Amino acid sequence: MLLTIDVGNTNIVFGLYENQNLIDYWRINSDQHKTADEYGLLFCEAIKSANAVIKDIDAVIIASVVPLLSTTIRKMVERYFKVTPVFVDEKTQTGIRICYKNPKEVGADRIVNAVAAYTIYGGPVIIIDFGTATTFCAVSKDSEYLGGVIVPGIMISLDALSRRAAKLPKISLEAPETVIGTDTVSSIQSGIIYGYAGLVDELVERMKKEITGEPYVIATGGLAELIASHSRSIKEINPMLTLEGLRLVFEMNKG
Repeated sequence: MLLTIDVGNTNIVFGLYENQNLIDYWRINSDQHKTADEYGLLFCEAIKSANAVIKDIDAVIIASVVPLLSTTIRKMVERYFKVTPVFVDEKTQTGIRICYKNPKEVGADRIVNAVAAYTIYGGPVIIIDFGTATTFCAVSKDSEYLGGVIVPGIMISLDALSRRAAKLPKISLEAPETVIGTDTVSSIQSGIIYGYAGLVDELVERMKKEITGEPYVIATGGLAELIASHSRSIKEINPMLTLEGLRLVFEMNKG
């Protein structure tokens, strides 16, 4: 079995595959203060809950954008799964040509998202990942990673607003019935949800002008469903895109 791990700044998402089938997946908070043993116990309990056997995991592939956690997770994998994990970076064979001026600057999560999106949907394709940052990635019809856009994530914006404005309350993320808010909470909800939907649509339209062909637009990430339903541009949500990209990259490199 293959264990795929996506290490982000806010969450760690990991999934267990048997051949091409995703058995189950889990999302936990990223915590740079946790030890390898603490993560090991969390991972093992999660995997056991899927009625899987730890010793049957014979391969692990990781996409990480948190260097300190990369070290911790590597130690955890080596100790608890007795496997040397594969880390995805710009040098990994993926079938995608990275056109960034400095390929090292492209996050591993964006690389595997590009692989999965191109494999599943073809190109051109635009991937919007609603994570700690909201990232937009463009892949051409010729499997070129053209580049993208990075904006502060929804929760970063919401947290910054709450911290900087003492009288503003913390709110739940749900769409208000009207764009024009009738109280402080609904006004903030409108600004975040409809504002980000508008941001998505405007950026996608501008990106399309720089891409040959009509790109298919997909969304992934923890908050994708919240925004996609209010966006004209997003055609599909694929919450498992990153894990599927990790599986595909592993298959390309396992020989």
